[in-house]
Amino acid sequence: MGTIRIARNNINNQQQTLNTNQTMAAGPEVTLKDLSGDWVMNKSLSDDTDAVLALQGIGWWTRKAISLATVTLHVKQYIDENQIPHIDIDQTATGGLKGTSEYRVLDWTARTHEDHLFGKIAAQSRFCTLEQAAEFDDDAFLRDGWLEGEEENSGPEGQRHVQSYGVNEEKGWTADQVWGFAMIDGKRYYTRRVVVKKGKEVLKIRLVYNYQGKP
Repeated sequence: MGTIRIARNNINNQQQTLNTNQTMAAGPEVTLKDLSGDWVMNKSLSDDTDAVLALQGIGWWTRKAISLATVTLHVKQYIDENQIPHIDIDQTATGGLKGTSEYRVLDWTARTHEDHLFGKIAAQSRFCTLEQAAEFDDDAFLRDGWLEGEEENSGPEGQRHVQSYGVNEEKGWTADQVWGFAMIDGKRYYTRRVVVKKGKEVLKIRLVYNYQGKP
């Protein structure tokens, strides 16, 4: 039997990020149709990322620095001349950590990119329904806890979620993400649910982001 774990919140993270985790819920006008703007990871609502990063081959010192840092996503979302949606994300962190970039083309075509943190990854992304996500990876964790009203319709066919799947062949792990919006403590947040697998080990985390508005 493999190991399956769901990461839990880190109390120290909650205390260290108290000032940056003031309630910044997203209004109903903000959907996956246009995530453009700045988003700060809410560490008190997100699960602890340490075990997942370790599984992905990230060293202890880097993981410790990430746990202490404020992580911000700078998002630009647009549709290109071929009517294909793009979500470009530059991720920055406090404490002198070098950032990373996620440039996602939502056409479900695998593309390879490489960065200093995660190495070489073949990744593909798309707008999807939860049913489509289940056809690819039938893990209930990816499908639970979402807002599913028509006001969440965002994709070209009314899809309410984004799915992103990445493979790091060198380090032997895969990561399947489903994005959407969820109600947490009575407030609406942009959320990612992530399942990372390496061999027989499976880790699952929820990431929650505060909306900071557009620059």
